[in-house]
Amino acid sequence: MMKKMSIPTSKTSLVLFLCQIIFALDVPLDLSQPPTITQQSPKDYIVDPRENIVIQCEAKGKPPPSFSWTRNGTHFDIDKDAQVTMKPNSGTLVINIMNGGKAEAYEGVYQCTARNERGAAISNNIVIRPSRSPLWTKEKLEPNHVREGDSLVLHCRPPVGLPPPIIFWMDNAFQRLPQSERVSQGLNGDLYFSNVQPEDTREDYICYARFNHTQTIQQKQPISVKVFSTKPVTERQPVLLTPTGSTSTKVELRGNVLLLECIAAGLPTPVIRWIKEGGELPANRTFFENFKKTLKIIDVSEADSGNYKCIARNTLGSVHHVITVTVKAAPYWITAPRNLVLSPGEDGTLICRANGNPKPSISWLANGVPIAIAPEDPSRKVDGDTIIFSHVQERSSAVYQCNASNEYGYLLANAFVNVLAEPPRILTPANKLYQVIADSPALLDCAYFGSPKPEIEWFKGVKGSILRGNEYVFHDNGTLEIPVAQKNSAGTYTCVARNELGKTQNEVQLEIKDPTMIIKQPEYKVIQRYGQVSFECIIKHDSTLLPTVTWLKDNDELPDDERFLVGKDNLTIMNVTDKDDGTYTCIVNTTLDSVSASAVLTVVARPNPPFDLELTGQLERSIDLSWIPGDENNSPITSFVIEYEDALHEPGVWHYQAEVPGTQTTVQLKLSPYVNYSFRVIAVNKIGRSQPSEPSEQYLTKSASPDENPANVQGIGSEPDNLVITWEPLKGFQSNGPGLQYKVSWRQKDVDDEWTSVIVANVSKYIVSGTPTFVPYEVKVQALNDLGYAPEPSEVIGHSGEDLPMVAPGNVQVHVINSTLAKVHWDPVPLKTVRGHLQGYKVYYWKVQSLSRRSRRHVEKKILTFRGNKTFGMLPGLEPYSSYKLNVRVVNGKGEGPASPDKAFKTPEGVPSSPSFLKITNPTLDSLTLEWGSPTHPNGVLTSYTLKFQPINNTHELGPLVEIRIPANESSLILKNLNYSTRYKFYFNAQTSVGSGSQITEEAVTIMDEAMASRQVDIATQGWFIGLMCAVALLILILLIVCFIRRNKGGKYPVKEKEDAHADPEIQPMKEDDGTFGEYSDAEDHKPLKKGSRTPSDRTVKKEDSDDSLVDYGEGVNGQFNEDGSFIGQYSGKKEKEPAEGNESSEAPSPVNAMNSFV
Repeated sequence: MMKKMSIPTSKTSLVLFLCQIIFALDVPLDLSQPPTITQQSPKDYIVDPRENIVIQCEAKGKPPPSFSWTRNGTHFDIDKDAQVTMKPNSGTLVINIMNGGKAEAYEGVYQCTARNERGAAISNNIVIRPSRSPLWTKEKLEPNHVREGDSLVLHCRPPVGLPPPIIFWMDNAFQRLPQSERVSQGLNGDLYFSNVQPEDTREDYICYARFNHTQTIQQKQPISVKVFSTKPVTERQPVLLTPTGSTSTKVELRGNVLLLECIAAGLPTPVIRWIKEGGELPANRTFFENFKKTLKIIDVSEADSGNYKCIARNTLGSVHHVITVTVKAAPYWITAPRNLVLSPGEDGTLICRANGNPKPSISWLANGVPIAIAPEDPSRKVDGDTIIFSHVQERSSAVYQCNASNEYGYLLANAFVNVLAEPPRILTPANKLYQVIADSPALLDCAYFGSPKPEIEWFKGVKGSILRGNEYVFHDNGTLEIPVAQKNSAGTYTCVARNELGKTQNEVQLEIKDPTMIIKQPEYKVIQRYGQVSFECIIKHDSTLLPTVTWLKDNDELPDDERFLVGKDNLTIMNVTDKDDGTYTCIVNTTLDSVSASAVLTVVARPNPPFDLELTGQLERSIDLSWIPGDENNSPITSFVIEYEDALHEPGVWHYQAEVPGTQTTVQLKLSPYVNYSFRVIAVNKIGRSQPSEPSEQYLTKSASPDENPANVQGIGSEPDNLVITWEPLKGFQSNGPGLQYKVSWRQKDVDDEWTSVIVANVSKYIVSGTPTFVPYEVKVQALNDLGYAPEPSEVIGHSGEDLPMVAPGNVQVHVINSTLAKVHWDPVPLKTVRGHLQGYKVYYWKVQSLSRRSRRHVEKKILTFRGNKTFGMLPGLEPYSSYKLNVRVVNGKGEGPASPDKAFKTPEGVPSSPSFLKITNPTLDSLTLEWGSPTHPNGVLTSYTLKFQPINNTHELGPLVEIRIPANESSLILKNLNYSTRYKFYFNAQTSVGSGSQITEEAVTIMDEAMASRQVDIATQGWFIGLMCAVALLILILLIVCFIRRNKGGKYPVKEKEDAHADPEIQPMKEDDGTFGEYSDAEDHKPLKKGSRTPSDRTVKKEDSDDSLVDYGEGVNGQFNEDGSFIGQYSGKKEKEPAEGNESSEAPSPVNAMNSFV
């Protein structure tokens, strides 16, 4: 069965590296091979003294190796120590401490040897040391009395532990002591104060030492610090507390972390800066810690050696210290020896090259024994760091150890020489399936083994040629690399391995898949707090791959929150909050590739309120306000609004004071005297306004005399003998001080009078009594308080109270323009007699009587007002041919003056209104009677009436128009010689000498000589009648069909008798007694239809044949149909006694005759 392997493109280089390692190290375990150490404990092994000690040593080989140990250079016989056991099929030692053993008894240097018939491999020297966490030694600690501004060092001096403890300072409440540029902990654990402050006084400075191996914490006795103050505090230039002196040295090993420290005393607190003399601090590896007091360089190398200078500076000066750093190096590999597999007679080399500072020495061992005293091998030659093998034989198999050492450490490596004669074998499984993404590298394995080393060739297809060329890369471990795999790269590939002992091959399969793509990526979003946002991530992928979509926030898992809804191709966040702000990444993974796309979500909201309001620069009329802006919530602050509260006059009420740009955090505010100010600030951005800040402290300004006087001063009398002076009082903060009052002054205008003044309390009105009626006054109101007067106020003109006008307008004239409009004129009254502000004139007019009727009625006066000093006006809406009267009055603010004498006038005739009614009665064959009422408003003397009429036919077309003039004293008329059964339309109006009035219309119909004929004509044209006749025809058709069927069955239908009984073939009527159709007989019953049920040939309808005819509705011509077929006239219940005569009209007979036989 084909095995499947997918190679993600991001891991191809790792796979290739691993393949090379496998080729270099692995020999199939079914072949003989020397031991190889696979696992061992670290060189410096610190153990927990409370737990069993486990010293690891694992190895492989063929045959399986045996194990032995040395301790401190001598053989360690584990059989003689009951506390020590070795794991089965392993070299790992277990020393039982928990059952009575002591860890200290097993301190020492241990080394493991794994041996079989082909050689021996050895482990590193493993130094076993139990960890230690000793207690602090008892010491008497005196309180530290320090002067404010001096430096201080609190020593920790922790006990020496293994490994060294981690140091930190806390108080009695187990809270870490705050550290800063002024107070910080040094690398040695001491607590340094660059300068002490009064707040440093406390009695619980406690140094703690944490020993991680034993998971214990040791506590030093509390240290007391008391800071005493001396005034003034003396500032001091920097002095280094550590390191001391101007220079020092530091040695660090290659690859370690270099830590350099400078802590300085001084007031103000010094700032530390670091430089490297003659060079730059290494980029990307340099970090500053402990408020820049510690320089940290990671992964140091020999190039980092040099002089490092720290400079401590404050405002009084600086001090520096130079640390000379030397980087040494324990041995490190350049070329470590690698296992060597040779066939008999082959040559080979083992190379062991290492470097260090100082340069390490190289020594060789064979099977754990120094090579100088090891058994000789003629095929072996040692040349320094290289062993050369020539014409090896099977006995040349062995394990060689290379040791590179200097004063800072050593390296030990095992490498075996295994002499084998083996035909090729391919270790990669057969028919292995590889799947890669198009345009990515494809790596096809062909792991092999053989001795001598086989040659590898690749073919494509079953009968393909050997692969060559630049489009392929052939690796030493047998792997075929296709750097850019295309769709046509898919197929079967064959790997062939051959050496002088044989040949073998293996086939693998390669499939090329389409890449996964994000075709709709998430986009940058800005959303308001508590809104909803959605990110899209629509993908396209190979149909044979199953993608998984994962969403991350800030490169971490999404919060476990039900507000996050992950859909098939989107992510929705409900009720967005500030913590949702960040970068959201959509990651799409398949077994072969991975793609991702990110978008930023910015959550915006109204800004947070400003805080830390501070008042400075207090003056009598100004103050400086500053604040710290709150968080703008991702929407820049555009402005700040400043509001104030006056706790003295309007507590709890906030007023607008100023607005400044959003970049400004301080403002100078203008103040008013005698106001107890508090301020608050509101931040504004595009989203809205923040909550107000907390109020500032209060600031009470000093009192002063008022700066302004009341506004809106007026002098208006309410009575004929007074003057009411009013004003808008000053607001509380405008008073500028206590005792607010007003000085009210007045004097008569244009009269040489002195000002009369009075001081009133904080009111808004003062009444001056005993004034002349409606004379001008000069008025002014001035504010004052306990500290003085406001500036001189401006004067305003007012008037004392008004009285009713004294005289009426004179010379009133009326000019009648037409029957409904007149113009009135009058002379203006003298202004002195108005005794107030002239507002205009009022015209009162009323109708006395109509001249056409000579009858009086209730008088209803009408009023027209003409504003200002007008002397004429128009009177609209008069009634024609009427008698009117009017008068005119002058109006001021107090009211109306006396009326002028009544002036009478008449309106001329006009056209009359329409007649009050028109009735048409007593219709006959050729006449109609008309009655009418006179017009409601004759508007003059009626001269006549005009009657016009014209016929209307069945299609509603109008005939010729006839006009008749009727005397005015008539109220009825009989129109004769009209056409019978004809509809007429009438138009009727009245006339005066001026002209004709509006007309009234009416319609009427003359009667027919036979009411039935009239009904026939009308009914035949109605839709309901046509529908009824269609239904009857359908019933007759059904009857005929039934008769025809019965006739065919042998029955006889007396059609001939029926035809003889009816001169005019009509539809057979219903039976008179039961209302059913006349019956016909079958073969056994040949009865004729009843004769009484037939309709007479003269087309008359007898009473007994029609008890409910339409003729019975209404009397005479009253029983008529309107144009739309509706019935007009009254229902009388009276029936015709005589039969209607035949219609002599030339019109065709109406189908209603046929209907008469059914009703």
